[in-house]
This record gives sequence, structure tokens and C-alpha cells, in this order.
Amino acid sequence: MIRKLLIRDLTLRDGQQSAFATRMSQAQIDRVLPYYKDAGFYAMEVWGGAVPDSVMRYLGENPWDRLEIIKAEIGNSSKLSALSRGRNLFGYNPYPDEIIEGFCRNSIRSGIDIMRIFDALNDVDNVKSTIRYVKKFGGKADCAICYTIDPHHSPVERIKAALHGRPLHKPVFTNEYFLNKALQLESLGADMITLKDMSGLIPPARTAELVRLFKKSLKGPDFHTHCTPGYGLASVVSAIINGVDIVDTNIWNFAGGPAAPAVELVYIFCKKLGIELDLDMDAIAKINKELLTIRKELSSFDTAKKFPRPFNPVEDSFPSEIDRFFNDAIEAARKDKEDDLLLYCRAIEEYFDFPEPNELVKKAQIPGGMYTNMVAQLKQLGQIDLLEKAMSLIPQVRMDAGLPPLVTPTSQIIGAQAVSCALDEQKGRPMYSNPSNQFIALVKGEYGKTPIPVDPAFRLKIAGVQNEVPYDGSHYVMQENPVLEDLDVLLAENEKEILLLELFPTVARTFLTKWKEQKARSNV
Repeated sequence: MIRKLLIRDLTLRDGQQSAFATRMSQAQIDRVLPYYKDAGFYAMEVWGGAVPDSVMRYLGENPWDRLEIIKAEIGNSSKLSALSRGRNLFGYNPYPDEIIEGFCRNSIRSGIDIMRIFDALNDVDNVKSTIRYVKKFGGKADCAICYTIDPHHSPVERIKAALHGRPLHKPVFTNEYFLNKALQLESLGADMITLKDMSGLIPPARTAELVRLFKKSLKGPDFHTHCTPGYGLASVVSAIINGVDIVDTNIWNFAGGPAAPAVELVYIFCKKLGIELDLDMDAIAKINKELLTIRKELSSFDTAKKFPRPFNPVEDSFPSEIDRFFNDAIEAARKDKEDDLLLYCRAIEEYFDFPEPNELVKKAQIPGGMYTNMVAQLKQLGQIDLLEKAMSLIPQVRMDAGLPPLVTPTSQIIGAQAVSCALDEQKGRPMYSNPSNQFIALVKGEYGKTPIPVDPAFRLKIAGVQNEVPYDGSHYVMQENPVLEDLDVLLAENEKEILLLELFPTVARTFLTKWKEQKARSNV
């Protein structure tokens, strides 16, 4: 029986978010949709994440319109997928069930087939309500386990800990940890499970272990990673070799670097492995041709600044030594030879001019976005010389806060607090002299249960309470929805607009005001 691999295309959401700051306009998306209809992707991730915020904030567009326009063009040719942060939805704070229900209902009615749900703490309690409402309204619940690693402690830190009688913690993020989380999510009704490596930190050997484990115990797993530190392509090959059912990819000109691997490279590997993709590569080539033009239009937001060599796997050839690299990579993956697999995949990416691995991110073992946010914060303060110190404090800050995975929003919270602690030390103040409101909420327990308990004495110091205080939705106060006096209409006139106002109060208020003023002028 011929094995088939399903592909979820990330180009129009995660791809453009990772590489171009989510700046694709609706007009640009409209140019590629006719070809997407023929491409044959199992699913297309087109919404959620930063999209609802960014299209209002930077493009002056309605995020609900974006989703509905894509659905009208794509129809049922591919499933449409969105990314939700569990109880945080598409924002950065927890929300009560009535807001979660409203977003799930309207998202599915507007075209979403699959809601990928994750929680920044891997706290399954934070995704229960989203699973329930997604299924209630006819969508598929794709529950993602956020891959993360235990802090790296230097030899000096280990010696200090031993001398002071404070042994370092035992590893938390074991294979059993991830499997147990996945099994809990399946028991809650998850239709799919994704191993989600948003930082690109999972190496091929660990990928192989987890995919094998998931395949034995779960419904067909999906694998999601990025190329930032240089593991991405090799880890995807490892996942495929070990039987993964779905992989996430981007199309050539939006792939590599901070984004996911290219579907064209996956196509070559699968062709050699005798695995069917059921993709129309000619349609994908047409999308890619238009994406090249769009990427040039987005050049001011391009984080990689390096275009891959033009390539169409159906029509173009490459040197025999490069072809051998594909074969050698497959053989290395089959034999679990991680170093060889990484070497061959890097050689393939180098030949096609994909960005080199980000060694700073790889060494720091943190997400690329977290690193760049810390750099930006220190530059703004005129304290860029403190970067190394702030980076060195991340393991301690993370441990003090209960060892949260480093993913939005916890990565930003931990990074910003590490910067603050570095400034404290520079000024001769005790660490945590200036904890942020988000850090206080994290330590207090409002974001959910952390992987390890927070020390009650530390919680008392930071949050003023010893015991964990979970988020309480009963105290939630809806955003004010004023009448726009000049227009004599409510700022938010329907449920979809109200939901935008709840999740993005400042951004949605500005957007809705301008949008209604423009509509009024056009009707004059």
C-alpha cells in the first residue's frame, strides 16, 4: 500500500508572520488564491496568530473579511486552519468562556475548518473550553503540544548550585511529558495532535523519538517546526521517515530562515521515498511565482533579506552531487545519524541559497522572536551592552516563574523580565525590583499552571500572595462600546466587531472608528 503524506501550507499565516511581520494585504492574497484552489493542500493555515491584530493595526483591513474572502475562493478544496492560543485566543490575556465561545462560533461560520489550539504553559485546562466549542460548532480541534527544552546550565552554575546545596532540577520536558500531555488532550476530545516546535529547537534525533512515540499512542500526528537555528529541514525529514502523518511547510519564496521548510524540498524527499503528496506542483509553482513578486513588495519587512535560488522541482534539475545529498540525508535519517542528516540537509539548503542557521538563537536556545525583542528593548534603553547578561539570566527567571515553555506570550514575558533584572543588577538593586504586570500575573497563576510549582515565598515576593490564584472569568468586564457621535452608530455594531474590541481594545477601537468613517464617506 502506497503511503500518503498530508501537507498543511502555512504560507498565508505563519509563513508571512515569521518572515514578513504579517504584512500581506488582502489584495496580495487575492492574487494567489485562484492557484491555491488547485494546489491540493490538505489544509491552509490562513488566520489566527498575529493576523487579526496585524491586519487591523497595519493594513486597516477587517480580519473577518479576510477569512470570508479566502473561504469564498477556496471553498472545500482545502481545509482552512487557524491558530488559537487557548484561553488567550488571538490576544495575550485570558478570556472567559463566553468570549471563547463567540470567537469559535464566528470563526467556524466564517470558514475555519480546523482550529489549532495551544497553551503557552501546555496547561490542558486552558484549552478545554476551546476544544468543546470548536467541536460544538462543527470544527476540528487540532491540539498542539508546545515543544520546549529544559534550561541549559553552565558548569559554573552547576558548581555554584552544588556548593550551596541547591541541586538543579531534574529534567521536566521528557518524551513522557509530551506524550502525557498529548494523551490528556485526546481524552478531552482532540481530533488531531500536533507536535509544535515554534522555535525550531527540536533536533532530528528528538523528532524521531517523539514521532515514533506519538505514532504508537495517538491519532495521526502533525509536525510543525521552523528553520531558524538550522534544524528545520532535517527534523522534517526525520519526522517523515518515522511515519508522521502531516507536516507543515511553506512555499519556496516564503520558506526557510525564520519560517518552516519548503514544500518543494519535501516533495523531492517524498518522491525518492515513494510517498504520495497528492499535490499539484504546477499550481504551487504558479503560487510561488506570484510570491516572488509579493516578497519584493514586502522587502522593507523581510527579515531574511536573502532570496532562494529560483527552482521548480517538476521542471528544473540540479547537479548529481546535490541529488546524492538527498539520498544520503534519507539514509542518515533511517540510521538515526543526526550529525550526518544535519550536514546533508544544510548542504541542500546552502545550494538553494536558503538563509544560514541563526547561531545566536541556536546557542541561546530561545525563540528567534524572543531574542530580537530583547535586543530591541535594550537598544531602546541605550543598554545593548547588557544583552549577554540578560541572556544569562533567562534560565533563572524562567525557573523562578515555574519553568514555562518559551512561546507567545510567555517568551516575551520572560525575556522582558530578564532584561529588567539585568538593569536591576547594573544599578545595584535586588533582582525583581521592577516586575512587569505580566510577570506578576504569570507567577500569581493567572496564565495557568506552570510545569513546575512556583515557590510560595517567591510568589509572595512578586505577587503579594503565597497560594496560586487562577484566572477568574467571573470578574471580566466587557469593553466600553460607545456611540460614534458624528456617525450616530455604535463603535461595534455586531458580534464580530464586539469580539475584535474585546481582544484588541486599542487597535480595534482605532480600526473600527476609521473603517466606519470611511464607509460613511463612501455612502455620501
